[in-house]
Amino acid sequence: MMSETKGIGVVESVVLDVPDVAVAGAFWEELLGGRVIQEPSDDGAWLVVGTREGWLVAAQPAPDLVPARWPSQEHPQQLHLDLRVPDLAAATSAAVAQGATLLRENATWNTLADPAGHPFDLCLSDEVDRTTVWGVTFDVPDAAVAARFWSGVLGDEIAYEGDGMAMLGGPRTVMFQQVEDYNAPAWPDPARPQQVHLDLGIGDRDPDEAEAAVLALGATRLPGGGDTFRVFADPAGHPFCLCWG
Repeated sequence: MMSETKGIGVVESVVLDVPDVAVAGAFWEELLGGRVIQEPSDDGAWLVVGTREGWLVAAQPAPDLVPARWPSQEHPQQLHLDLRVPDLAAATSAAVAQGATLLRENATWNTLADPAGHPFDLCLSDEVDRTTVWGVTFDVPDAAVAARFWSGVLGDEIAYEGDGMAMLGGPRTVMFQQVEDYNAPAWPDPARPQQVHLDLGIGDRDPDEAEAAVLALGATRLPGGGDTFRVFADPAGHPFCLCWG
């Protein structure tokens, strides 16, 4: 873990709530060409897939997960992974064969859902020769507000802002897309649960200091947490964790 960051924390993991950790792990390991670097414990509590480009995609059990029904805002997606692929048709066919569901086709990107219902995008790119993680995209009511908050948290500059979109230019690409009639998660309300969240490592920073810093930027402290993490929501209601140890 990094001992110093230019912000409050760094993106360590993209954590998916799933009804079956083993199924999710097998899907994402094959899709990303990665490897399982942390097996679930006997109670199936945690599994982590590492990619060759350094992303960590984790799965945690959520038997009562309310999956996204994209593009509806009744049970909307909250954030999703964007993947770059060299051949869109081939990558889409492979993902479907592995258990994904095709939701929408476009000229240069397709939207699919994993076996747990989490949407993700396959984006055509001539800069890659295999499937790679490009970044994560948050659905938000105001892209500019979200970008400013997360820029402060991660210490990354805003690389783009306009047309209802924004993007941070850090080592882990984080993007924001503005949606109409935005319906925020309200974790731990079971009717409006989180689906995906980011775990942020704070290195050697004092947890109380890190908490005060994210609260000053506009975060809200949420119930839960433990000896090595605390739970918050960003201004759009997306839960995230500050982690240490």
